[in-house]
Amino acid sequence: MTPINAIIITEEKDTLIILKKFEEENFMIIKIIADALSTIAGINIIKLTKPDVIFLDIILKDDTFFEMLEQLEFSIPKLIFISEQEHYAVKAFKHNAIDFILKPIDFNAIILAVYKVIKRIEMECSYQNQKINNINILNSFNQNNEYLAVSSLDKIELIHMSEIIFCKADGKYTYFFLLNGKKIMSSRNLGEYSNILDNNYFFRIHHSFIINLRHISKISKKDGYFCEFSNGTILPVAKRRQEDFNKFIKLKE
Repeated sequence: MTPINAIIITEEKDTLIILKKFEEENFMIIKIIADALSTIAGINIIKLTKPDVIFLDIILKDDTFFEMLEQLEFSIPKLIFISEQEHYAVKAFKHNAIDFILKPIDFNAIILAVYKVIKRIEMECSYQNQKINNINILNSFNQNNEYLAVSSLDKIELIHMSEIIFCKADGKYTYFFLLNGKKIMSSRNLGEYSNILDNNYFFRIHHSFIINLRHISKISKKDGYFCEFSNGTILPVAKRRQEDFNKFIKLKE
C-alpha cells in the first residue's frame, strides 16, 4: 500500500508533534511532506506538492482559504479539521471535511480519520476506473481507438489522440499538452498511459515525457537528442532511449 501524502497547516506546536509522532508509528499509511503556519503559505505548499490530505488546525476568519482551494488546477485534497472548539465541526462539514478531530488529539481519532481518507480515495479511483473501462470497452466494440479517456477525480475528458502533442509526468499525475494550447491534468500516472496510447505514434523519450511523433517539427542531435514540437516546446530524449527512438522514427518514415 502506498502511503497517502499529507500536509499540516497549524500554528500549534503540540499538533505538529502529535501528528509527526503518529506518522513515525504509521509510516506505512501516511507521509507528512510539509507543514505551514498560515493558509497562504499552505496554499503555496499545496500547489507545489499536491497532497492527498490536509490537516487543518487554524482559526479561519472567512472562506478565503476554501475559495483558493477551488481555484486549484488539480483535485482538491481531502480535509481533516482539528480544533478544541466542538462547534467548529459545523464549519468543517460545511466545507466537505472527511473528518473532524476534537482536541485533545488522540491516535485513535487520527487513525480513523486517515482511514476515512484512504477509503474515500479508493472509492473515487474505483469509480473513475470503472467509467474509463466502460469507455474503453465501447471503443473496442466500435473498433475506434482514436479517443483517450483522461480521468481526474472530479471528471473524465475524452480527447482525440491526434490532438495530443506530448504528455508530462508530475509525480502521480500526468499533464496532457494539446494542439489548441489547452493543458489537461489526469490523476493517473504516466506509466499507465504508456500502455494505452497508440504505439504507432507515441513514444516515451524520457521517464517524464511521452511524445506524439506527428507533432515533431525538428530533431536536434547536437549535445544530445532534443525534439522540437509545433507549439515551440523542446524536450530531451534520454540517452538510454536514443537507440530505440532512432529505430522508432525509421519505422515510421
